[in-house]
Amino acid sequence: MPDTPAAPATAGAPAVEQHTIDHVPETERHGRVRDLFTMWFGTNIAPLPLVTGAMGVQVFHQSFWSSVLAILVGQLVGAVFMALHSAQGPQLGVPQMIQSRAQFGSVGALLIVVVAAAMYIGFFASNIILAGKSLHGLAPAVPVDAGIVLGALGSALICWVGYRLIHTLNKIATWVLGIGILVGLAVVITRGLPDNFFSAGSFTFAGWLATVSLSALWQLAFAPYVSDYSRYLPRTVRTASTFWATYWGSCLGSTLPFLAGTVIGLASPGTDDTVAGFDSAAGSFGPVVLLLFLFSVINHNALNLYGAVLSLITVVQTFRPSWTPRQTARGIVSALVLIGALVIATALSSDFVSSFVNLVLVLLVVLVPWTAINLIDFYLVHRGNYALADLFAPDGGRYGRFNPVALTSYALGILVQLPFVATSLYTGPLVAPLGGADLSWLVGLVVTAPVYYVWARRVAAHATPEPTTEIAPESATPTSPAV
Repeated sequence: MPDTPAAPATAGAPAVEQHTIDHVPETERHGRVRDLFTMWFGTNIAPLPLVTGAMGVQVFHQSFWSSVLAILVGQLVGAVFMALHSAQGPQLGVPQMIQSRAQFGSVGALLIVVVAAAMYIGFFASNIILAGKSLHGLAPAVPVDAGIVLGALGSALICWVGYRLIHTLNKIATWVLGIGILVGLAVVITRGLPDNFFSAGSFTFAGWLATVSLSALWQLAFAPYVSDYSRYLPRTVRTASTFWATYWGSCLGSTLPFLAGTVIGLASPGTDDTVAGFDSAAGSFGPVVLLLFLFSVINHNALNLYGAVLSLITVVQTFRPSWTPRQTARGIVSALVLIGALVIATALSSDFVSSFVNLVLVLLVVLVPWTAINLIDFYLVHRGNYALADLFAPDGGRYGRFNPVALTSYALGILVQLPFVATSLYTGPLVAPLGGADLSWLVGLVVTAPVYYVWARRVAAHATPEPTTEIAPESATPTSPAV
């Protein structure tokens, strides 16, 4: 895959990120396309995908090969949408949630922004619980709650420094965690697998589809912030290169712990704690696994905090359009999110992770139609050409405060999913006839995309042509004092 060199003016760019939701000018672009591979490979090797991957055999009682096939199908399909979002970053130079204003309007986009913030705060809370448990496993003298606080502070520091440190740590994580989890799996296998490893469980179509959905939804959950980590790349990078670097990095990086979770779920059938099961099954290598997972949780969780912070800043800036939030604002909002997440995590640490999986499935019901609308609008309706300055205009500029076409299509996309949702919080009436499988995300994509495309194309045919992003102002943000 061809790489595009960094912009020449970036050598003196500050290590601590100064931008938040504002447009990144060409003179401050830096990085190479291959950075996206390590970004998404490194960040996906974490305990939460390990836990999610084990659900195929633990919850849906699939056989080993059935679960493996379901994981692969889900990852390969779900990552398509995730990587298409990533390719938007270099072209626009703004965070994903800001770009959503072009489809939904400045105020209309708030629903998506708030849902994304809630989901990533929840992810952050669940991951710091895993960090606390990993630290407690390494050092039993450290209480889980103390480990939760330490893990949260580590992620907050990474978030405060920002974009460059996040990418750097994931370059390290790609090698350290990638090799570590492979060695750990090799140790588990060589120590001996149960006699019924390949015969336990069985293929059921409903269970298989449910496992596919979990795998695909893991990828779709990145959609609201994936382009946040490609927006500093020069605009000259090829869209195809951006797509494939993100696609294979995320696919391979998440498939590895998903498959490891499947192995551990079958190798340690007596435990509900997959991370503890890995520790036990790996024998003397177990503490190394826990140490690597502690690093991975802190590293991975910085993305959840970073995404939540940018989303919350977007909410505030919607009502204060003259505000240009900078690094100080990111630090303040990070601290507020950190405090809130710590309260949630320490209060609910005993059963939060399992409960949160169901909450994420519900939240994704409202994110799936957003994904369809955003991608259709970017690639087929506006073809990447947006008036960047209007994304920050007090009245929403040409995009207005509300876009009835997008909002109506979005509402329809949610409604058509409801009969197919299968969670402990809500189960639709068509789930039982399908054998318990949750196909809501697929229905949401298939219905929302054509409805929005046809309707939006008709409106666009009578609208004023968009200026291309190439001639947009170099700084598409307000000029009031920054924070």
